[in-house]
Amino acid sequence: MADLREKVISAGFALFGATGIHRLAAPLTRGLGAILMFHHVRPWQERDFAPNRLLEITPDFLDAALTRIRARGFEIVTLDTALQRIVASGERPFVVLTFDDGYRDNVAHALPVLETHGAPFTMFVTSGFADRSARLWWVELEEAIRRLDRVAIDGFELATGSAVEKERAHALLYRSLRAGPEERLLETCARLCAEAGIDPASIPAALCLDWDSIRTLSQHPLATIGVHTLTHPMLAKHLETFARTELAESRARIEAAIGKPAHHLAYPVGDPNSAGPREFAIARELGFASAVTTRPGMIFPEHAAHATALPRLSVNGRYQSLDMLDILLSGAPFALWNRGRRVNAA
Repeated sequence: MADLREKVISAGFALFGATGIHRLAAPLTRGLGAILMFHHVRPWQERDFAPNRLLEITPDFLDAALTRIRARGFEIVTLDTALQRIVASGERPFVVLTFDDGYRDNVAHALPVLETHGAPFTMFVTSGFADRSARLWWVELEEAIRRLDRVAIDGFELATGSAVEKERAHALLYRSLRAGPEERLLETCARLCAEAGIDPASIPAALCLDWDSIRTLSQHPLATIGVHTLTHPMLAKHLETFARTELAESRARIEAAIGKPAHHLAYPVGDPNSAGPREFAIARELGFASAVTTRPGMIFPEHAAHATALPRLSVNGRYQSLDMLDILLSGAPFALWNRGRRVNAA
């Protein structure tokens, strides 16, 4: 399924690239602009098994992307400015830069690029990553499979000796675990980590900013710190009381740490199975000025009534191409993906 999806995406980009139809469609499909989503920004280290490659771009590509964004006439703005533009659009389309989870490499490698371009950005912080109480299960799964020659789940054994076998096993496990209860996902990843000799707590300590670093970053004139929950759960899979606690308490912890309001939210995972109308309503009731999903789409005036269900465009590490970035920013793929709907908040 994952391979098929990648092939469909690649074929779609190839069609737009070959025909240039996205450039013709852009005036109708681009809308007011876009919110871009990033995760890791770090120099690429060559490896055969990299299932989370989609979450990683290089500093050089970020630099080239920001240059291209402005060359195409987009203004890079804060989330606060974007919300104002939704109500009263400006003369130029806008782009908002967002970084999820709170990774160390965002400061080490992305921030110098952002400073060079004078580009404002929002970092969505998972408070449990900052205090090392939450788990990056997708990294746990990758690292466990990397170390193991065989994994077992639900009575089935999968060979993971070669890179090809590891990729196949990861795709099967990831799809199965994501579809089921989150408790099973976390328990399975913890068991695999134990078999592989990995301490899950060591992963956020190695990859994520601590509170002192987040506090320092919050004082940077280009930075806005946003909320990404306590433990990075797929909220829609849990009871409403749990979801409310994840949003309200994470905001309270972040605000206490940085000494200023944190009124923007990113839903973890952010797809329809992780955040839906119930979560959009909770975020609105809790007073968040905005909340972003991972549902793909451009920003339109109609989003003024759906500020807690905003779409984002993922800058995928498997497609680090400026031509593909142009296609994304045209909005043409999402006009097709969303079947002409400007707002997808159902």
